[in-house]
Amino acid sequence: MFSHIFVGVKDFERAMRFYTPVMQALGQQQRFVDRSRPWAGWQTEGVARPLFLIGKPFEDEHAAGNGQMTAFLAGSRAQVDAVYQAALAHGGGSEGAPGLRPEYHAHYYGAYFRDTEGNKLCVACHEVVA
Repeated sequence: MFSHIFVGVKDFERAMRFYTPVMQALGQQQRFVDRSRPWAGWQTEGVARPLFLIGKPFEDEHAAGNGQMTAFLAGSRAQVDAVYQAALAHGGGSEGAPGLRPEYHAHYYGAYFRDTEGNKLCVACHEVVA
């Protein structure tokens, strides 16, 4: 469904210190970093799309969106926990600790946080745990 998702960041180096460990915890491979532009992208190993991108906003205005959120898919509840901890350890702010969210569905396990620019992010696992 998605080709790519682009999240605007004004302080690129600070954002890289946040997103690099978060993407590592998600198991995503860094595809490129271009500090001259600046922007960077990650993808699932062996898959060209979708890409997750961060970079300077094209209009050079405030980067964080109001009312939008990017949600990453985790392969396990433990990975949700690890991504959330990586986010908080690298300057992110909590918007909801890892846990079940049965109002979405019985097996939805997710966590919510903001990046260093205020962009709201989520990491969620939909797997049934026996």
